[in-house]
Amino acid sequence: MSETREWPRIAIVGAGAVGGYFGGMFARAGAPTLFIGRKYFADAVNSRGLVLDKSEGQERIAIKATVEMSAVRDCSLILFCVKANDTSATATQIAPFVRPDAIVVCLQNGVDNADQVRAAASVAAVPAVVYVAVSVPESGRVKHLARGDLIIGPPSERTIHLADLFVRAGIPCRVSDNIEGELWLKLLRNCTLNAISALGHVRYGQIVQSDDAKKLMEQIVDEVLAVARAAGVVLPGVDDRQSGMAAAMELAKQMADAFSSTAQDLNRGRPTEIDALNGYISRRGEELGIPVPVNHALFTLVKLAEMELAKSGDIIQKKL
Repeated sequence: MSETREWPRIAIVGAGAVGGYFGGMFARAGAPTLFIGRKYFADAVNSRGLVLDKSEGQERIAIKATVEMSAVRDCSLILFCVKANDTSATATQIAPFVRPDAIVVCLQNGVDNADQVRAAASVAAVPAVVYVAVSVPESGRVKHLARGDLIIGPPSERTIHLADLFVRAGIPCRVSDNIEGELWLKLLRNCTLNAISALGHVRYGQIVQSDDAKKLMEQIVDEVLAVARAAGVVLPGVDDRQSGMAAAMELAKQMADAFSSTAQDLNRGRPTEIDALNGYISRRGEELGIPVPVNHALFTLVKLAEMELAKSGDIIQKKL
């Protein structure tokens, strides 16, 4: 029986919505799980436990949490869930404490987080594509809205073992032989939906009901695919506007009731990950000589919204 198999000790670095959900699933399954996050998160869950709020009901899970990065030293599996903007800095923080045999799985938006972790911490880092709609209505409570599955890769003994661990914890996970393409497919979906949700203050389902929004999405898809082609990246199942739109629409319908993570960050007064989304396409487009005016415009508008929040004192600059 799977329950008799030994679990690795697991650290969740960056215990926000994504870290709270996936870490909570491991803790719920009986894995020794330690959360590393902000003080108010640690205080809340150490005193009252973590509440997983799912469609089938709420469950309160007893967990341990700390603010100390040094706590990763006892863990052989690290779920790295900080915002993409904080990847290098946080990887540098944990580097002195990571065990030589530890594996870091990057449960983040963006396409180059694992490379950044490897460069900063010289550890085994595995990229993951995360599909989940979650939020944190209050500290210590994670609200799950839709999906909750992962794609990792490339295929190896390590990634096959990791996928088995995730599945044992009730987290669907598959191993892809084109993980770069899968990361870019998620990037395409994020670029087409996140900024529109944030700037329009709308949920995914509202975006796909608007003909004008869909015309905007088509232009974003064209630009992302042009950059991907120039970069030599093949997106699985997506090679033109029609298939790119179908991929974005599918996700929007699956998560119809959710606001994008970019919208949630702005609403909560936190810096967004727009630099790793439309901002990444803007930079790569410039490097490769591909015009990407729509992605650049969306990136610029979200950054201006961040600046306005910072000027008014409503934005929190440090997340861990």
